[in-house]
Amino acid sequence: MLKIAYSDVFRYAVPEKHRFPMQKYIMIPERLLDEGTITSDNFFAPKRLSEAEILTTHTEEYWHKLKTQTLTRKEARAIGFEMTEVLVERGRYIAHATYECALYAKKYGVAMNVAGGTHHAFADHGEGFCVFNDVCIASNLLLMRDEAKKILVIDLDVHQGNGNASIMANEPRVFVFSMHGTKNYPFRKPPSDLDIGLENGTGDAEYLRVLQETLPLLIAQVNPDMIFYQSAVDVLATDKLGKLGLTQAGCKARDEYVMQTAKAADIPVAIVMGGGYSEDVEDVVEAHCNTFRAAQEIYFNKVRPYALEGQD
Repeated sequence: MLKIAYSDVFRYAVPEKHRFPMQKYIMIPERLLDEGTITSDNFFAPKRLSEAEILTTHTEEYWHKLKTQTLTRKEARAIGFEMTEVLVERGRYIAHATYECALYAKKYGVAMNVAGGTHHAFADHGEGFCVFNDVCIASNLLLMRDEAKKILVIDLDVHQGNGNASIMANEPRVFVFSMHGTKNYPFRKPPSDLDIGLENGTGDAEYLRVLQETLPLLIAQVNPDMIFYQSAVDVLATDKLGKLGLTQAGCKARDEYVMQTAKAADIPVAIVMGGGYSEDVEDVVEAHCNTFRAAQEIYFNKVRPYALEGQD
């Protein structure tokens, strides 16, 4: 069964017209349930990240500021959400959900977090809507508990995962691959193990060509026993913050290719959502839902029961 991490705590109150489409955390599960792609049995409620688990990845000073709500105004503004205890608690559940997804992926081949992909969080600070770095925390927990020996992070968010790159710079057991818009945030990009920068307007054909030329060789080189896949949908041409040119079909083909490649290599993959900022939230939700549909089809032979009106 496809295991999906979801909790009401993933939702967080933001001002109207905030750049981050928080409503997607309601709309994605509802759509998947309504169309029959999943049932309520697919969901699991994640546990809360402990203080000790946080400190595997983040500094004591940063954690102290978060739990005592003493970030400076500048530090809080860099994160992009109103800084509250609720936001910190939200991040603790999201990050632990990604770790739990990795454990489920080891059992079933794949597991998915409705949230996650907070790759702009550094060890000592947060930014870009990211408080804790869920993939790095999950990776460190897996390694510390001898639940993985070599991890590959496939980050296909349109924005380079600067937090991932920084945190894992001196961890040879975690290989960070980021394919992103070269002329986009963050404008100071610490080097990942492999960075591929794409020019503005890159469309489906070129994007998929680069990915297909890169991923099989990378998996053979790294030989991971766990993959974290950041399947962000801010690569869409409709994205306000993206600058690339992918269609819905191209974005879905990307997800299918990553999953098919991981499955063929018999490597478990834990999938996190990452960003998506299209003007019409329907574009964001539909692209994210395609990722879940692809997982059901590829890993569990569950074909989508019916197509939404206007979709193939």
